[in-house]
Amino acid sequence: MLKRSFVSCIVALQLFLLALHVPAVHAEEPASEIIAETFPLERNGIQLHLERMTVKGEKPQKQILLVHGLTYSSHEFDVDYADYSLARYLAKQGYAVWRVDIAGYGESEEVADGFLPDSDYAAQDVAAAARKILDVSGQKTLDVLGWSWGTVTSGRFVAQHPEMVRKLVLYAPILVGLGEAKVDKPFNHNTWVHAAGDFQVTPSGEIDYAIVEPAVVSTFQSNSWRYDKDSSPNGGRRDLLVKNSVRLIPVDKITVPTLVLCGDKDPYLNLARIREAMPELPKGSKLEIIPGAAHAMMMEKPYYRQFRQQVVDFLK
Repeated sequence: MLKRSFVSCIVALQLFLLALHVPAVHAEEPASEIIAETFPLERNGIQLHLERMTVKGEKPQKQILLVHGLTYSSHEFDVDYADYSLARYLAKQGYAVWRVDIAGYGESEEVADGFLPDSDYAAQDVAAAARKILDVSGQKTLDVLGWSWGTVTSGRFVAQHPEMVRKLVLYAPILVGLGEAKVDKPFNHNTWVHAAGDFQVTPSGEIDYAIVEPAVVSTFQSNSWRYDKDSSPNGGRRDLLVKNSVRLIPVDKITVPTLVLCGDKDPYLNLARIREAMPELPKGSKLEIIPGAAHAMMMEKPYYRQFRQQVVDFLK
């Protein structure tokens, strides 16, 4: 016991003497503070939610607009747990990151008819947001990233207004119809369980927590319940549930460089049709397929960093 105490004292003395000769260790620099600002936007008599995220104190010249999917609104891009938020990551890469909620979604004004905001209508909401962004920023063009149904709506917008867009990212593109099904209700009934429906599952049907962290799932679900509650418009769903011979994204009319980013485990994608369509996109376009990743790869632990690196590398 005495010997152990003696050794402990010697070690403590050595550490003390070492500290006298070592420069003070500076505290870790504080994380960049992200500020969010909303900008008034109205189209077709409906108030739309348009939000910009930037690093505090910076005035980015690069603008990117993120376009959400079918059931849930633009909070999809800001899963603020650990470093999973795509919006915050892009802000730290020097972007002004903009998110718009299509009419009837999230923090935008509700619509009386859930069939009103279909894919063409939503594309015009995206166009209105893009005009506002360019007006506020003073820039001539912006980048656009759409996810899932957002690839349909942003793809149609870019085909109609290439003069506003520098580059386009189609993440998990719904290029063709998902199969015929009748959609006779104007609003979808959202549930807590459904909000986690795009995460990969095990053979037994449970969420695969080797692929997605439990806190990411719960954050995404909580945001869905907070912003989208128990219903969302069905206009886009009616557009998607058609024959797989129906092309939904007009890739032959897109004239800006486009990154098509897919996971090979994504059940919504027709990779064969996507590969066939790639030559129709302009020079500078590319297809990236991430093995093992699925529809929600921007939140999947093994893949989200690779996903966002692909995005940033393409946009440079």
